[in-house]
Amino acid sequence: MAKLVSGWLLFLVAIVLLARWLWPEDSPEQKPFVSAAAAKSVVSAEDLALLSDAGPLCSQVFTNFLAAGTPEERNQFVLTPISTAARMARFYGLNPLASVDPQTLTLTHNAVLHLPAGRAIETYWSTKDGRKLDAVFVEENGEWRLDWDHYARYSEYPWALFLADTGDLHGEFRLLARERLAEERKHADTLSIVLYAPRFGSTSDTGFQSPEFLIKRDSKNGRMLDAAFKLEKSGARPFGVNLPSNNPEGLIRVRLKVHRIEDKIERRFEIDDVIACHWYSVDAPGVEIPEQPAKK
Repeated sequence: MAKLVSGWLLFLVAIVLLARWLWPEDSPEQKPFVSAAAAKSVVSAEDLALLSDAGPLCSQVFTNFLAAGTPEERNQFVLTPISTAARMARFYGLNPLASVDPQTLTLTHNAVLHLPAGRAIETYWSTKDGRKLDAVFVEENGEWRLDWDHYARYSEYPWALFLADTGDLHGEFRLLARERLAEERKHADTLSIVLYAPRFGSTSDTGFQSPEFLIKRDSKNGRMLDAAFKLEKSGARPFGVNLPSNNPEGLIRVRLKVHRIEDKIERRFEIDDVIACHWYSVDAPGVEIPEQPAKK
């Protein structure tokens, strides 16, 4: 019995010594260490808590927005309603007001979106008639509100009419971009892209194709677009949001400014600026833009 007790005591002492070696007591000089995996789990826990707390509020806001019958009624549920009201009036004066019965909605995906100004919530929805919708919600003054510009794919003028030589010569648009002959032109000094207007409620159809745009690869616009196409090929999303892409394969979302040039010979178009490679209401590009290569 004495030998047995002594053996257990030695075993317990060995465990204590091993524990002190592996997990030393904190001292005032020591800094707390959190592994990358632990840090990621903490962030994920915070995101899950946000989805749990704010998700139902966002769903209610979306339901109320869709149930409202006029743009004026819908305005009370959108982000920055005062400044958005004028854009909504202009947009719905040129585009039909999309009617969606909130009773037919089913939430298919949601995730926390980490924007430069803070966290938002991005959601995917489907309807019984086959439409696909995505909506982003941002907290403003203690209330969750719909990012209407993103939801409506807001552009200052209908893309097809702009290409057809109507409206102002300059415009800002939310469009889909496709790189032409990406493999064949990978060593060329320009990117060749074409642009499409998105179709509301569809994630696979594209509208009329624009003329070709050639953009210098080493320019800011070229480097941003090149980074966005590479991100799309990797299966990732702008700002790292943990959601599958719902764009047509090979296409990316862009917000850009385009200039229509009219002369006696021809009508042509130029991209003045690529603002962002997403449709959210933030000007941050959403991708990491490589540094401009040094000139030889």
